[in-house]
Amino acid sequence: MHDDDDHPEHFHIEPDDIIEDIEGLEMFSLRSVGIDIGSSTSHLVFSHLTLRREGANLSTRFRVTDREILYRSPILLTPYSSGTLIDTDKVKDFIHESYRMAGFTHDDVDTGAVVITGEALNKENSKPILEYFAKDSGKFICASAGPNHEALLAAYGCGAVDLSKTEKAGVLNVDAGGGTTKFSLIQNGVVTQTAAINVGARLIAFDENGTVARVETPAKFIMKELGYTVELGKKLTEKEKEDFAGLMANYIFEVIHGGPSSPLAKKLMITDPLKDYHGLKQIDYIVFSGGVSEYIYDHDKTAYGDVGPLLGKKVREHLAKIPKRDFLREPMEGIRATVIGAGEYTIQASGNTSYISSTDAMPAFGLKVIRAFIDPDEPAEQSIKSALTKFDLPCYTSGLALALSLNGQLDYQLIKKVADGIAAVLKKSDAPTAPLFLVLEIDVAKSLGAILKEELKVMQEVIAVDGIDVGDLDFIDIGRPMGITEVIPVTIRSFMFPTSRLG
Repeated sequence: MHDDDDHPEHFHIEPDDIIEDIEGLEMFSLRSVGIDIGSSTSHLVFSHLTLRREGANLSTRFRVTDREILYRSPILLTPYSSGTLIDTDKVKDFIHESYRMAGFTHDDVDTGAVVITGEALNKENSKPILEYFAKDSGKFICASAGPNHEALLAAYGCGAVDLSKTEKAGVLNVDAGGGTTKFSLIQNGVVTQTAAINVGARLIAFDENGTVARVETPAKFIMKELGYTVELGKKLTEKEKEDFAGLMANYIFEVIHGGPSSPLAKKLMITDPLKDYHGLKQIDYIVFSGGVSEYIYDHDKTAYGDVGPLLGKKVREHLAKIPKRDFLREPMEGIRATVIGAGEYTIQASGNTSYISSTDAMPAFGLKVIRAFIDPDEPAEQSIKSALTKFDLPCYTSGLALALSLNGQLDYQLIKKVADGIAAVLKKSDAPTAPLFLVLEIDVAKSLGAILKEELKVMQEVIAVDGIDVGDLDFIDIGRPMGITEVIPVTIRSFMFPTSRLG
């Protein structure tokens, strides 16, 4: 890390570079690093990624065709200097040492992602840690992931989304970590819903002598429900620990079976429950990920100052009672599921069907893609709100690119309906002067932009590009129009997740 680097690198594409990429480049490789700072553990993964041009028609889209893990750091128990402060210096020292052990310097790494998740996100100094990396925003995707966003990351990262897509199956991913357990319902490769509950292995942490060193608020509620108390500096009996883990496992399975149903489980939910979900009869497979999954699948037996082994044991006991055969699948990544890295660069271009009300907002870097599926029979406003919720966003804000997938007959009535929904969302934005960036696969950007700006008179500047294919968890850069055709270069940076094709 270059603490004194006053000139952050931005991934900037010149016109000549685009022409060379489109006409000549067939393959290139990148070194990638994924950094996950979680409530319980932190770790890094260094990868070598090979990207090849997709398709025989020399498309501008590149896909990762090979991923080699170069180095996996040790798992660090996330250090805290107090109950509300992450020990930033120790985290930085760990990252520097991981680079050294991997044999890389900062300049050796082309791209990466740093994500703060779980209870760590709620600590007072989580934002400065992200800003430490954000100075290299051209290299790093920097994301603070709330419970829904973290669930989405885990579902992709553990391979559950790829399993669902490959086998055209319904999959429930249960990501059990230190402070929270996240649930992702996946149908045919699409994460349709996410949810989270304040249940995790490290809600109570112990020092090397078995004394309680840290207690999160949800643990106090759970222990009170059991008729126990928990205090800093005191010890818990083995029975108290086992009962604590057992009740948490009960709450996890209340959600798995279609709940929550008990009063405290409902209180511990930190998102809305899964809607219209009726339990295991609705899915083909269940995949566990997160730190606790190492115990569920019996990959680890070591206790790291928490109740992880006990929680894993209690979850296995619940699984043994389920008569459904062959429904439990192992993740491709367990404790490291949240983030593998960021390395998939896609260079695309939007042509003369784009709509630009002003070029003042261009170029734009690091826009987070919010992908919304518009159903002609549903209000567009609700579809967009649901997409925002997947990223823990209560409203539209700055730094986003709204990607719309449209179904149905693409006539004026449908496009106007979509525009009305977008305008309604913009009225509730917490950044009313921020430009609106729209990304579409089909060629309706000019029509949609014109309706928004010229008919509905939205106050935001509107930049709408089409012919661009993006997905969940992508980040994009949008360049300025170039040449007489006003081609708009769009660079897409994606999290790199395991797939069955990559092994």
